Amino acid sequence: MSQQLPYVVEDCRGAVQLMSDGTIRRSAEPAAVFLMDIPDGDLGVEWRDVTYDPEHGLNARLYKPRHLGAANDARLPVLAYFHGGGFCIGSGRWPCFHAWCLRLASELPAVVLSFDYRLAPEHRLPAAQEDGAKAMSWLRSTAASDPWLASAVDLSRVFVAGDSAGGNITHHVAARFGKTGLGPTVRLRGYVLLMPAMAGETRTRAELECLPDAFLTTEMSDMYARLILPDGATRDYPAINPAGPEAPGLEAVAMGPMLVVAAEHDILRDRNAHYVRRMKEEWGKEVELVEFADEQHDFFAVDPWSEHTDELVRLVGKFVVDHMDTE
Repeated sequence: MSQQLPYVVEDCRGAVQLMSDGTIRRSAEPAAVFLMDIPDGDLGVEWRDVTYDPEHGLNARLYKPRHLGAANDARLPVLAYFHGGGFCIGSGRWPCFHAWCLRLASELPAVVLSFDYRLAPEHRLPAAQEDGAKAMSWLRSTAASDPWLASAVDLSRVFVAGDSAGGNITHHVAARFGKTGLGPTVRLRGYVLLMPAMAGETRTRAELECLPDAFLTTEMSDMYARLILPDGATRDYPAINPAGPEAPGLEAVAMGPMLVVAAEHDILRDRNAHYVRRMKEEWGKEVELVEFADEQHDFFAVDPWSEHTDELVRLVGKFVVDHMDTE
């Protein structure tokens, strides 16, 4: 009697597949939807790769503008960045995220530290959030002494940002470290959450009305949940539903201001709005919500050179400038 060959149970944009025998097939190439040509030139930005967590083989891509200021000696704010990908796929080395971080470094300007993290289903939550904390510890211990970074970074002006899954990690960094949790030499000035990944057991209107051709569909979100949640956890697990019924309160955490960006046609729109309401009204945090009309989830990663992406870069830049020196 012939043995049945393993078949695909879950397929995440062709980049990772869970097979019927429990094995995982992970492509070395980026998901096709995130492949793109990068325009010639480096936008006046130097970059290099480092390993920030040798135990798990986790890398970071570091960016700094070639000319730091008018006097060529000005230190720049730091933007720690976490990429998206549903906690299952993605890397700061993928072309879409590389292009986005090049733009941020060049146009804010800032020193951008783009951190990878462990991915599911090999490493289920809260592994990614734990790696976010490790990345911040690396920043504290290494950035000021690294010869390539030391002359460029102003660690009294650190911002944390991320998109989708990375936006979720950004929330957990804020909840864990607040303003001063990295010690006296590192000041966390603010947080930028771009369409942060969130879930929940109760469906939202945006999830129920999701169009079948959306960049992120409700069915995809459910698949991600099956791949990332630990055994026995529901979609209200606090790591993925940080404003849900099981989430701990944040009243006592003194965190910096926060910018949350949502998209009109994103299934996460309603969850992002609920998150902002709870952060402001129940937990007393300074949070601004900006929604981009007629856009879908992670629109800037799909097209890092669009007019709306231009607008988003300016929005993030204004947030950084406005909060670099706030107490």
